[in-house]
Amino acid sequence: MDNSTNTKRIAKNTGMLYIRMLLTMAVTLYTSRVVLNVLGIEDFGIYNVVGGFVAMVGFLKNSMAVATQRFLSFEIGNNDFAQLKRVFSMSMTIHFIIAFIILILAETIGLWFVNTQLTIPPERMEAARWVYHFSVLAFIVNVISVPYNATIIAHERMNVFAYVSILDVSLKLFIVFVLQWFGFDKLKFYAVLMFSVALIIRIIYGIYCSRNFNETKYHFFWDSKLLKTILSFSGWSIWESLASIINAQGVNILLNMFFGPAINAARAIAYQARAALNNFVYNFQIALKPQIIKSYAINNLTYMHQLVFQGARYSFFLLFILSLPILLETEFILRLWLKIVPEYTIIFTRLVIVNILLNSYSSTLSTAAQATGRIKNFQLVSGGLILLILPISLFFLKLGYEPQVTLYVSITIEAFALLSRLFILKNLVQLKIKIFLKKVVAQTIFASIIASLFPIIISHCLDETLMEILIIFIVSFTSSIAIIYSIGLTKNEKQYLNTILRQLKSKIF
Repeated sequence: MDNSTNTKRIAKNTGMLYIRMLLTMAVTLYTSRVVLNVLGIEDFGIYNVVGGFVAMVGFLKNSMAVATQRFLSFEIGNNDFAQLKRVFSMSMTIHFIIAFIILILAETIGLWFVNTQLTIPPERMEAARWVYHFSVLAFIVNVISVPYNATIIAHERMNVFAYVSILDVSLKLFIVFVLQWFGFDKLKFYAVLMFSVALIIRIIYGIYCSRNFNETKYHFFWDSKLLKTILSFSGWSIWESLASIINAQGVNILLNMFFGPAINAARAIAYQARAALNNFVYNFQIALKPQIIKSYAINNLTYMHQLVFQGARYSFFLLFILSLPILLETEFILRLWLKIVPEYTIIFTRLVIVNILLNSYSSTLSTAAQATGRIKNFQLVSGGLILLILPISLFFLKLGYEPQVTLYVSITIEAFALLSRLFILKNLVQLKIKIFLKKVVAQTIFASIIASLFPIIISHCLDETLMEILIIFIVSFTSSIAIIYSIGLTKNEKQYLNTILRQLKSKIF
């Protein structure tokens, strides 16, 4: 299959994933607002800090998800169906073991931590335990789903994710209404319903894979050599996954211990906005990932480098287009979205957006390292830097700094992590650092600065009314798209985009 066909497949899959994303984002933003109002700030904060703590024991799942997808994509690229079946069955066996380990850890050490270390009002402790237990169950269901989801991604069947996600968000929307209909303890009821949705989605993915991919017909399989290969790869992924979990959830617990549940509600809202924006670019990255791995599998490094560079630039631009109006009008948007805006939510949201813009450069870099299977140095250095976020944040919090200092620390560390990833990939896949910094980082930053000038001026000149905010959004989108097209894309990319637009126009008209 030539590069042109692969590019068209990426574009098609990205389109399907964006349909999924738009629906998911719209429902998530609406349900977050209603759940916050139905549960209240305190219960909303409790759900996020307790449910988030469960994710801390899930670093095994995250690293295995990366490993499973990498090995499945690699074998598909090599057209080795027999080995593909062995990889899937071995992966399922490993994930059953991981699910059992997580259950034991969560219901012993984890439960002790929730009972004794988190700052939760005594009258809500029972409800917090309900949230914890059902969050653990939902997490285990998701762990067992990993090989099935990885198979769908490896086969590039992104339309399946779009359809199932529509059902997923529809069920979560239904939960919002159910919460208001019944008079049970709403926090307990919410935890039970969220687990039910996770179970339903798991069953659907399992049925689809068993009917469409022969390799997903699981049978107990044990191959010590394959196990060692997968675990060797995932072992170093565990390191960075653990660091990322500490960054996301460890700091959340620190903030709870220093400032109480209300600050967790503010941070949770900022990170929900982050998730909505990140999903926008993640959908593009997930469509790109299998092609990067498959191009390495057939030793087409030139095309691989092209995908890595383009993926990093496009990821930043896609995020920037959405982020600019939100950065300019954060306060108004949050008031319109939530009605109740917890203290620190505005500054948290803005800093989180800056952080994900910086992080957007690194996704395709990580995929390039994973494609080689030789990720020890990449994960060791990258994860080690990210792991510094927690102790440095603790240091500044003990000195009496405001809670947003944790995000300043995270942004600084992320910048150093990006540089370290580039230096390692220089030796790993012959990636050109100067070209990346010039063609990706410098080009995207320059374009974003130019694109921001006019919207910033307009924002300072207009008042905060709904109509004037709409004008700012239109100006921001128009300015971003125009500048990115003019100075952010190469000549070949412009020609390809023009061809796509002409094809769409001919189909519509």
